[in-house]
Amino acid sequence: MNSTIKILPENIASKIAAGEVVQRPESVLKELLENSIDAGANNIEVVIKRAGKSLIQVCDDGNGMTEDDLKLCILKHATSKIIAFEDLEVIKTLGFRGEALSSIAAVSQLEIKSETKDDEIGTAIKNDESGGFKIEKGSFPKGTCVTIKNLFFNVPARRKFLKTDTTELKHIINSFNRMALSHPLIGFKFFNGVDLVYDYASRNLKERVKQVFSENIIDALVPVNEKTDYINIHGYVGKPSLLKKSRGDQYLFLNSRFVLNKNINHAVFTAYENILEKGDYPFFILFLEIDPERIDVNIHPSKLEAKFDDEKDVYHFVLAVIKRSLGSFDLVPSMAFSEIDSPEEKLVVDKFHPSDKNDFSDRPLSKQYKPEIKSFSNEEIDLLFGSITDDVITKSPNETVEQPFGREEKKEIDHQISTAPKNTETEVSPFIIQLHNKYILSQIKSGLMIIDQHVAHERILYEKALGRLDTNIPFSQQLLFPKKIKLDPSKNELLKELNDYLSRIGFQLKLKGKDNVLIEGVPDDVKKGTEEKVLEDILEEYVSNQREEKLEEKDNIAKSYSCKTAIKAGDKLEEKEMRLLIDKLFATSMPYVCPHGRPIIVKISIDEFDRRFGRT
Repeated sequence: MNSTIKILPENIASKIAAGEVVQRPESVLKELLENSIDAGANNIEVVIKRAGKSLIQVCDDGNGMTEDDLKLCILKHATSKIIAFEDLEVIKTLGFRGEALSSIAAVSQLEIKSETKDDEIGTAIKNDESGGFKIEKGSFPKGTCVTIKNLFFNVPARRKFLKTDTTELKHIINSFNRMALSHPLIGFKFFNGVDLVYDYASRNLKERVKQVFSENIIDALVPVNEKTDYINIHGYVGKPSLLKKSRGDQYLFLNSRFVLNKNINHAVFTAYENILEKGDYPFFILFLEIDPERIDVNIHPSKLEAKFDDEKDVYHFVLAVIKRSLGSFDLVPSMAFSEIDSPEEKLVVDKFHPSDKNDFSDRPLSKQYKPEIKSFSNEEIDLLFGSITDDVITKSPNETVEQPFGREEKKEIDHQISTAPKNTETEVSPFIIQLHNKYILSQIKSGLMIIDQHVAHERILYEKALGRLDTNIPFSQQLLFPKKIKLDPSKNELLKELNDYLSRIGFQLKLKGKDNVLIEGVPDDVKKGTEEKVLEDILEEYVSNQREEKLEEKDNIAKSYSCKTAIKAGDKLEEKEMRLLIDKLFATSMPYVCPHGRPIIVKISIDEFDRRFGRT
């Protein structure tokens, strides 16, 4: 009886296996660049034609290969990177499987020229007409040059599924730039046909970032750097002005290898806290350095995935470092008017507004209110309280009250204030005003700062609520007369679920029967007379957040509380209240956005005003 199961011929099996490593022209370029880097290259040159479909060439000045090495490198599982199984646990090179060149050779016309630094003559190997390889000797530049022609010429189905030249070239350029970013000390050149597209000279990371993106990109980035015995991290994260609605500018390198890791990405996203709205993606270039024994990159043929032996610790480390790095820079968005000849004149965010670490001087100056505490003698106290009744009875509403200072004395005091040195306590604070009972405008060092009073107070109350929820030390104002409210059954059930959280914030509630609630105490931020409304509004907001954002309970209750307790647009504030609000805002961990992600502050520079008024 004939068997229906058969062993595939080698030429078919090799083409199938090649598909795991060589998925598109970009895959080929990535593998060849990794080989050049592992070979100790100082300079690498890439030439692409027809988006890699007709030609991919990678030449380097690395160690080069001998004739024996060349014969072996195109065979399956031939590698110089590992020897024993144990080596897989301490991988320090980019390549290690020994699959790339054999897979590429199975689906293309391959030629390799190489010469070591010690040899006077080099070796070339390439496909012959019979499907085998032929060896030639010659004088070649020191290093290795790999040329791939007619990719997938013998696998028409695979070639048919390649995208347009524009799309494939985009993937190639992305891979090239990732390699250039991961190894800034190596010089990289990229030719598209005969055109030199990129020429990256050997530089440090900061300069390489400027080469790949733009000269002013550093002004929009926050440096990250933290070293421990277990893990190191360095690189850059983008300021909020660089947030985008699409992925693509997230670069994570693990021991200089570009990898994809959802947990690390989530840690970075979480560090931005409420700066990110749904669909926003931050810019980052981060390098993680960990003992190779603690990671596994042997998961997928593309080597793009990695696992950590303690994912949770790495997650919290990245989260803490990024959060602290962001907190050390002033992230207030700087606004600028669009160009005068723009068809639509409007204020736009100046994405590349530089700021220095720990420089928070560009903020409204705080005027310290120190109440004067006067001592009274017993006789003065008796006289004061003894005269209250007489004053109330005898003073008529129309009676002129003597000013505390006479006119001459007042003129003298005014003169002293106006002529006092600017560094004394009589210095006049920068102006601060309320615009339409909605926005607070204040003078700052560089120009004008505008604060949304509602969301500013929201941020303050949000962090205050989180603190109380974490510490479980509530502060409650007892109501002289408890208030009873009636809730529908669904809200009453929700209140039962949230009662523990609400009590930790400062509410003291008693459930009476099926639908009645007695409010005996409220947090100190709840205004008198609004107790019932605030509680009901918090429950409604909680349900809305749960439905739309699917927040976890503690975060949701803090956001709901802060939103419904904060001062509203339209509430008039005194100067002292505005200054106190600003002081408290800048004492929070993230004074730039409200808990829901809306901006709290923007600033317009004096230079921008000068430009608009023709002073430049």
